[in-house]
Amino acid sequence: MEVTPTATHVGPFGRPGFLDVLHRHWPRGTVESLDDGDGGASVEVVEGVAMGVGHRDLVDYRSPRGPSGVEVLVRLVGDRPVRIDSLPGELADSLADALRASGRDVTTQEQDVAAVLTLPGSFDEWLASIGKKERHETRRKRRRYEELVGPARIARFEDDADRLSEFVALHRTSAGEKGAFMTDAMADYFADVMALEGWGLDAILTPDGAMAAAGLSFHGDDGYYLYNSAFDRSFWEASPGVVLIASLIEFAIEEGQMLFDFLKGDEPYKFRLGAEPRPLFEVASP
Repeated sequence: MEVTPTATHVGPFGRPGFLDVLHRHWPRGTVESLDDGDGGASVEVVEGVAMGVGHRDLVDYRSPRGPSGVEVLVRLVGDRPVRIDSLPGELADSLADALRASGRDVTTQEQDVAAVLTLPGSFDEWLASIGKKERHETRRKRRRYEELVGPARIARFEDDADRLSEFVALHRTSAGEKGAFMTDAMADYFADVMALEGWGLDAILTPDGAMAAAGLSFHGDDGYYLYNSAFDRSFWEASPGVVLIASLIEFAIEEGQMLFDFLKGDEPYKFRLGAEPRPLFEVASP
């Protein structure tokens, strides 16, 4: 059956392939799925509670599949307690209404926020939209990067084990929690995610071909989704992280994407670059 998510603009996160990889690496309970001709849904049953598959820190959006996905999800959970996070607003409302219609008490709570940038037709238009100060800083840092390191153009790598190893090594040089995040288990998970259709590494390369900065991303029919990023700290003075984001936005515009999704997190830089908040909700029922 068609695996198009019920919700719009949720990228790869409701696709069975992604959910299979996620559960294989980070199992919390038993995955159950139900599909019919017009919809499908999957849940992970953890200590008797029907939840979204995988921890919310690794899944930016939840959605059942197909036009009748919400109804299928309600049938799948049955009378079990429900707690499903990371739902876009309209989908959270639809699920809450469907659960209440089946006679259940339901609570809906805003829990996270994603940051989504609507892309114009050209990079210059985007620069013009972000205001004089941000535009000046973006241009200045890019010029400085190119003076100190080299051209800030994106190269795309798909299912490339050597490049992923390079990305993992860069990630581990990060300070604090970000550096500690990239364990061997997480690196193995990233390798299987990168092997899925639509996923890859988008990198700025130095003149000798090494990664100066890179992002693990999904290129969908409805947008560009930036899942994770890292940069070479030896180029700190050249602002490779800032330059990477601007170059990725330019890359997405050149691809003809309409949206650039920074995914979860309310870091101020995302909104300075023109993103709008997209609230995400948890729907729960005892």
